[in-house]
Amino acid sequence: MAIHYEKDDEHIVLITIDRPEAKNSADMEHFKVLRESWERFDADDDAWVAIITGVGDAFFTGADLKKYIPEITKMQKQIAEEGLTEIDGYRIDDGTRAVLRGAKIWKPIIAAVNGFCTAGGMEMLGGVDIRVACPEAKFAVMEPKRGLFAGGGTTVRLPRQLPFPQAMEFLLCADLIPADRAYDMGFLNAIVPREQLLDKAYEFARRITANAPLAVRATKQSVWEGLGMSLSDAYKNESRISSYVFQTEDAKEGPKAFAEKRPPIWQGK
Repeated sequence: MAIHYEKDDEHIVLITIDRPEAKNSADMEHFKVLRESWERFDADDDAWVAIITGVGDAFFTGADLKKYIPEITKMQKQIAEEGLTEIDGYRIDDGTRAVLRGAKIWKPIIAAVNGFCTAGGMEMLGGVDIRVACPEAKFAVMEPKRGLFAGGGTTVRLPRQLPFPQAMEFLLCADLIPADRAYDMGFLNAIVPREQLLDKAYEFARRITANAPLAVRATKQSVWEGLGMSLSDAYKNESRISSYVFQTEDAKEGPKAFAEKRPPIWQGK
């Protein structure tokens, strides 16, 4: 299978899209496996941070239109006619779940962008937390150039993550934007040579795993949920999440380790 899932002994998961012959695009099978990879990461208490990357000169370019459109059209018809929710493990929402739209994963996710990032790749980036790229990486919301629509979350997320004029440049011009321009826009955390890309992603991951995992997840949850709330509701939500964190064993361990001048030993409890 062209989606690889690996976990190391530092609580870090690496998900690699390995379909360079198709510019790391996805048909129904690959969307399904990618969706399952995120579910596996989310369900594993020993997995604290995930890194997503690609092989070759593309990071992720969304749907393999030659294969995916006929596949999903046939599936939609069958589901409608037979009243099903899935067929042989395939779901209608595999594509949107694969690009992290609607997937409430509160564990941090880092993208290591190794090349072209378009269509579903941009939709996926909208759902991750930290983004590093090589200088050769290029980004685009190219759907309007094909008469299509970026319906996987990009038109909703991008204006919330970038200054409005820059988001609209991405969305309306539909041009390929080089990594240095994307960095200047605030779309990326770092640009490093290709051979250092994963090292940089793992550096960010280790900086995160040095912190208490439940506190990290709660922080991400508060941020992402708060983006969809009024300010007053976001404050209430933050207070609710804060109350939970302060009752954890890790909340006792952190101050104790600080007082004893030693590294904390996180239990994730």
